[in-house]
Amino acid sequence: MPSNNPLLLDARPIPFDQISGEHVEPGVRQILERGQQRLEALAGCTEPPTFDNTLVALGELTRWVAERLVPVSHLLSVAETPALREAYNTVLPDIAQFWTRLSLHDGLWTRLRALEASDEGRALSGLKRRHLDKTMLEFRRSGADLDPDGRARLEELHVRLSTLQQRFGENVLDATAGWELLIDDENRLDGIPEAPRRRFAAAAAASDREGWLLSLDMPSVEPVLKYAHDRGLRETVFTAYTTRCRAGEHDNRPLLLEILALRTEQAELLGYAGFPDYVLEDRMARSEARARGFSSELVERARPFWRRDVEQLRSHAEDLGFDRLHPWDVSYVSEDLRRTRYELDDEALRPWFPLDQVQAGLWQLAQRVFGLTIEEDPIDEVWHEDVRHYRILADDGVLLGTFYTDWFPRKEKRQGAWMNDFRSGGPRGDGGFDPHVGVICGNFTPPQEGRPALLTHREVETLFHEFGHLLHHATSRVPIRARGGLNVAWDWVELPSQIMENWTWEREALDLFARHHETGEPLPDALFERMQAARRFMGGWRMMRQLSFGTVDLELHGPWARDMLSNDVGPDDLMRWAEQRFTDFSPDPAFARYHILTSFTHLFSGGYAAGYYSYLWSEVLEADAFSRFKQEGIFNRDTGRSYVEAILSRGDSADPEELFREFLGRDPDSQALLDRNLGPVPA
Repeated sequence: MPSNNPLLLDARPIPFDQISGEHVEPGVRQILERGQQRLEALAGCTEPPTFDNTLVALGELTRWVAERLVPVSHLLSVAETPALREAYNTVLPDIAQFWTRLSLHDGLWTRLRALEASDEGRALSGLKRRHLDKTMLEFRRSGADLDPDGRARLEELHVRLSTLQQRFGENVLDATAGWELLIDDENRLDGIPEAPRRRFAAAAAASDREGWLLSLDMPSVEPVLKYAHDRGLRETVFTAYTTRCRAGEHDNRPLLLEILALRTEQAELLGYAGFPDYVLEDRMARSEARARGFSSELVERARPFWRRDVEQLRSHAEDLGFDRLHPWDVSYVSEDLRRTRYELDDEALRPWFPLDQVQAGLWQLAQRVFGLTIEEDPIDEVWHEDVRHYRILADDGVLLGTFYTDWFPRKEKRQGAWMNDFRSGGPRGDGGFDPHVGVICGNFTPPQEGRPALLTHREVETLFHEFGHLLHHATSRVPIRARGGLNVAWDWVELPSQIMENWTWEREALDLFARHHETGEPLPDALFERMQAARRFMGGWRMMRQLSFGTVDLELHGPWARDMLSNDVGPDDLMRWAEQRFTDFSPDPAFARYHILTSFTHLFSGGYAAGYYSYLWSEVLEADAFSRFKQEGIFNRDTGRSYVEAILSRGDSADPEELFREFLGRDPDSQALLDRNLGPVPA
C-alpha cells in the first residue's frame, strides 16, 4: 500500500496538516479495499471460531478502518474546503456501503453464530460474555437475519440516509456562512457591549468594508439578541438564524421528509414498530413509550415554573414599553430582567474568565479530583493555528492519551461545541497501555486587539462539559475497545459531561481560575453571590425548551413519521405540524413559527434522532451523582477515585444502571435535578 497518502499512514500524531481533498478519494478507496480483504479473510477462516480469532479479530478490523476514516470527517467539521467536501461526498456512499455490508455479510454472521453456539461461546462470562451478546444484538439490529431482498433494501436505505444526512449538515453550514448584515449606523448597535462591537468592526474591515459586519455564528448572534436596543435588528438576526434552510438553494424541508420516511422504513424492515423503538432498544430508556413517559412527567413537573417564567417575561416586557413579547425579545428581556433583579449579566463576568486561565484551572481540578496530569504538548500536525495539543497522564504516570482543543469560530467550521474520539486505546495484553486520542471543539468568543479570549460563564460551562466527554474517552481502561470509552448508551453518555458543569458553580473550584485578566483579582464575593442567586433564573423556561425538543423529536420520528408513510404529505404539512406541536411549549403561536427543525443538526445530521430526550435523562443522573461530591467534598480525592473507577473508566463494561448504583449506592432520584434547577414549586 502506498505510504505517501497521509490517510494511509499509521502516524502519531495524525498528520492533519497534510490531508487535503486530493487525498480523500484514493485514500478512502484503499482503506475500504483493505478492510474488505480483511473481512473476507475473517469470514472465510477455516479454523473453529474462538473469541480471539473471531470477536477480537473483528474488533481490530473495524477499528483499523474507522480510525483511518475519522480524520476526513473531522476535517469536514472544522476546516471544510470545496475540494474536501466534493471528494468526501464522492466516497460517502462507498463508506456507508462498507459498514452495511459488513453487518450483512453471510460468512461473518455464520461464524459469529457458530461462536455463540460453541462450548467456548456458551462458557463466556463477564466482559467477554457482554461483548458477545452486544455484538450479536448489533448484528441483528443491523439486519443480519433478514432475507436477501430485505438485506438489499436495507443497504439502499443506509447509503441513501448517509448522503441525505451529510447534505442536511452541509446546507446548515452553507446557510450559516452565507448570511451577513453590514451595519453602517452605529446607533443601531446601542446596548451591545464594546467587545462584540469591536469584533463586528474587525469583521467588516477584514472584508474591506466600513461599518460593522454581523454573521450567524453564535458569538455574533448572542450579543445582538441579548443587548441590542434596536428591536428591528434583533428581529432580523433572530429570524435569519431560526429560519435557516427553509427555502432556496439550502432548503432542508424535502430532506427532512425523506430522512424521516427512510428511517421509519428501516425500523419497520427490522421488525420494530417505529424508529424510536429501534433506536431506544439498547439505551437506558429501552422503548419509545418509556422515553415519552419520562418526558411527559418532566413536562408536568416543569410547567408551573415555565408559566411563572413566561409571566415574568411578559411583565418585564411591559415595563420596558413593549406592546407584547415577541420571540426576538426573549433574550433581551430576560437579560435585562436578570440585570435588574440580580445586578448581573454575562458581560460583567467575562473579565474573570480568560480562556487560558479557565483551562489551567480545569487542568488543576482534574489533578486534584481525579489524579490526572494535563500538560501542553505542542505539535505541528494541526489543521489550524488556533489548535492546541495536550497529553493526559494518570497518577501512576501512564500516558492515558492526547487531545486537541479548537475553540474559536470560522466560516469553514460547524457551529456548536463537541468532542470526538480519533483513536481508542486501552490496556494491552502485554501489560502496556495504548493511549487514547480525542478532540474538543467549540465556538467561543475569540481574542481581539491584544486582549485574551474572555468567556461568558455559559461558555465556561461548555468547556467543562466537553472536557467531561474527553475524560470519559481518555480514562477508559476497558480491555475490549468496543466496550470502552464513549461506546455507551446515548442517555448515559451525557452524564460524564454534564456533571463537570457543576464545578463551575462552586466557590472553591472558581477560585482556581476565576481571576480578573488584568488585575488578577479573584471573583468578588458579591458577584459570586449574585451568580448563585441567579442560577435558577428562567429555569422553567430553559427546561421546557429542552423538553420541547425531546418531545417533538420522539413524536416526529414516531407517530407522525408512521402516519406520513400512509398519507400524501409534503414539506408544508411537516412545517405546519411542527408549528402546531411546538405551540404547546410556547407562550403564544407566534413563537412556534420560529422552530429550528430545518437546521436541527442534532437530529438530522448528528446522532440524536429519537434520542434528544437523553440530555435531560442524563441530567437527572448527573445532578443526583454530584450530590455525593457535595456531601463528601468537591475536591475529595477518594470520591473522585470512586467516580473514575465506577463510571469514567468503565465504558460499556456493565449496564449503566449498575455503574450508577456502584457509585451512588442507590437508583437515581429526579428530585435532585428539580431542586437544583427549579427550586420550590411556585405558589
